[in-house]
Amino acid sequence: MKLKRWLQSKPLVIGGVLVILLLLFMLTGVFYTPYEPNEMNTAMRLAPPQPAYLWGTDNFGRDIFSRIMEGTQTAFLIGFTSVSIGLAFGLVIGATAGYFGGFVDEAIMRLIDATQAFPGILLAIMLVSVFGPGLNNTILALGLMSVPSFSRIARSGFIQYKEFEFVKASVAKGAGPLRIMVRHILPNMVSPLIVAASLGFSGSVLAEAGLSYLGLGVQPPDPSWGRMLSEAQPFIINAPWYVLITGAVITTMVLGFNLLGDGIRDVYDKKG
Repeated sequence: MKLKRWLQSKPLVIGGVLVILLLLFMLTGVFYTPYEPNEMNTAMRLAPPQPAYLWGTDNFGRDIFSRIMEGTQTAFLIGFTSVSIGLAFGLVIGATAGYFGGFVDEAIMRLIDATQAFPGILLAIMLVSVFGPGLNNTILALGLMSVPSFSRIARSGFIQYKEFEFVKASVAKGAGPLRIMVRHILPNMVSPLIVAASLGFSGSVLAEAGLSYLGLGVQPPDPSWGRMLSEAQPFIINAPWYVLITGAVITTMVLGFNLLGDGIRDVYDKKG
C-alpha cells in the first residue's frame, strides 16, 4: 500500500524518473565518454548533431555530448555538497533557536534575517568575488547561501514538536536537550528536510549555472553547464543546437528535483 501511494503521485514518479536518468548519465560519464571532454578538433568546429557527434560540437570542436556528461558530474557534486553544507549548519542553527527559544531564538533569527536582507544569489556572487572563482569556492558560497532556508524549516519544526506530549514526557523523565532533539524531535523532521534538500539541490544547480555563466563559477577547462551556455550564446544563430541542448539538460535537472520534492511533500501531506 505504501508503494502504491508513492506511485500515485505523478510529480514524484516523473521527477524520480528524470533524476534516475541523470544519475545513470552521470555514472556512465565516470567510466566512459565518446571523446575526451576537452579534446579539440578544429576541423569539426560547430558541427551539427550527427552519428560521430550525437549532440554536435562547440566553437572549439569539442564534443558537446562528452562535455555535458562531464558537466553532469560537476552539477551533482555541487548540488550534493552545497545542500549538505546548508543542511548541516541550518539544522544546528534552526534546532537551537527553535528548541531553546527566548533570547537565543531572537538573536539567531535576527542574524538570519540580516543574511536574507538581499537575495541569496547576490550573497553567493559576493563570496565568490571575494574569495575567487573556482569549484571549491562556488560550493562554499552556495552552501552558505542555503543555510537560512534550512534554518527556518528546522526552527519551525522544533518549535512545533517540542510542545508535543511525547517530548514533555521525555523531559519529565530527565532526558537532556541534546537527547530530546536528536532522538525524539529530529526523526519527525525527516520528511520536510528531504523536501527542502530536493528543492535546494535544484536551486544550487541553477545558481551554479548562473555563476558559471557570469564567469564566477567553475573555471575552464572543467566543463560546466552554465559556462557552456555562456560560450554557446554568440553562436545561437549559427549553432542553435549548442544552446538548446545545454539549456534543455539544465532544465531537465532543475525540473526533475523540483518535481521530486513536490511529490514527496504531497505524499507526506496525504499521509498526515
